Amino acid sequence: MDTVLRGLGLLESPRWHAGRLWVADWTAGLIRSIDAAGRVEVVVEHRSLPLCFDFLPGSAGPEALLLTSSAQRAVLRLSADGTLSRYADLVPLSPHGPNDIVIDGRGNAYVNNVNFDFAAGPPAGEPAPGVVALVTEGTARVVADDLAFPNGMAVTADNSTLIVAESYRHRLTAFDIGADGSLSNRRVWADLGAHSPDGICLDRDGAAWYADVGDRCCVRVRHGGEVLDRVQLDRGAFACMLGGDDRATLYVVAAHWPGPQRLADHTEWDGTVLAVPAPVPGAGWPGG
Repeated sequence: MDTVLRGLGLLESPRWHAGRLWVADWTAGLIRSIDAAGRVEVVVEHRSLPLCFDFLPGSAGPEALLLTSSAQRAVLRLSADGTLSRYADLVPLSPHGPNDIVIDGRGNAYVNNVNFDFAAGPPAGEPAPGVVALVTEGTARVVADDLAFPNGMAVTADNSTLIVAESYRHRLTAFDIGADGSLSNRRVWADLGAHSPDGICLDRDGAAWYADVGDRCCVRVRHGGEVLDRVQLDRGAFACMLGGDDRATLYVVAAHWPGPQRLADHTEWDGTVLAVPAPVPGAGWPGG
């Protein structure tokens, strides 16, 4: 296991794009890119908790980047000159800010929302408040609900299936993706026991990697939940991404988690980017 970068804040959204690794530092309000020589560049400055991002297909330039802005309750797009513009308004969908985003090979952006005040805790009862929205330029609509803290998401290489990490239900949940981007046929893709999945990615064998903050690990599971591989860490794993030019490196972003009540004032994150050789290269989206 190699350490790529350390000493940062709460890290999320590792992505491989244009030959670089990109990560979001939530507590610093920054998106950074890291090249093969380890040089770090600040690409975006935007204060938002959460602050997640992904890339539209077909472009290697910065204008491919979309980010979720909790501060503006919107999806924003990065321009070539480094400014951010509104890509889609999310205000009508929820009084709370969005969480994660994944963009499939057709350019459909899926954005989820836990839909409650994280620091205060979820409302009692069923159904769960979390939702997934389908976002295209200028439009956003809810395409799935009753999700218990939707977190990381991934889309299979054939654009046919969206997998959502439901942290509070300890499982990965799958949906069929329709021709219009709508979601149907909800089902449990993998029951993870007591684990609470955060960021996820997929590989060419059809397995999923998920990051787990509480258990300080990344785990690779087959459809159905069989554990295939495990990477143990000394701090919480927030997300993972199969990247590199051959997509055969598992990049993990990890930090010391103090609990939701300390999110605003905690300083000893020591956010770290780690690289581990993967047994099977990545596939699908988030992609490379």
